Amino acid sequence: MARVIHVFRQPDRFVAGTVGEPGDRTFYLQASEDVRTISVTIEKQQVAVLAERLGSLLEEVANRFGAEVPAEVPDDLVDVDPLDVPVEEEFRVGTMGLGWDAESSAVVIELLAITEGEVDETVVLDDTEEGPDAVRVFLSPAAARAFAERADRVINAGRKPCPLCGEPLDPAGHICPRQNGYRRDAEVAED
Repeated sequence: MARVIHVFRQPDRFVAGTVGEPGDRTFYLQASEDVRTISVTIEKQQVAVLAERLGSLLEEVANRFGAEVPAEVPDDLVDVDPLDVPVEEEFRVGTMGLGWDAESSAVVIELLAITEGEVDETVVLDDTEEGPDAVRVFLSPAAARAFAERADRVINAGRKPCPLCGEPLDPAGHICPRQNGYRRDAEVAED
């Protein structure tokens, strides 16, 4: 079957978001352009890495190519809206690619579907007919900065960390390894 590459050259929206309660969230990246919306499932750690690498790429293109990269996200690009519904998974992200298109002065993000075997690196950011399905999004530097900032907010909106061990606190309770498995509130005072 032929490879499908969903290309968004001027997306109306490209965001990270979640479905579910903290501790049981599914992470998605969602791209929209005109009436077309594509959602892909992604791991929380992949979102964090993508946001971090975008920041590094924006610094590099500002230094090497003199691209105008805003230090702060312009107010009109701040997106706090939920994901567009219905959220229907196109595929689960395996490999990600990140690049700079000097011709259009755009950051290029490519998300490739997870596959059984190894992914040949030559298919990333390429239009070959063989390889996993992909979503390719072109973003202005300001839109890329807005994406990274929102991604950081989404990641940090989960469960609060335990002040002792740093593990996520569950609403049902937390047995902290730093207290040898005991809960403070479960300790009984001796007579």
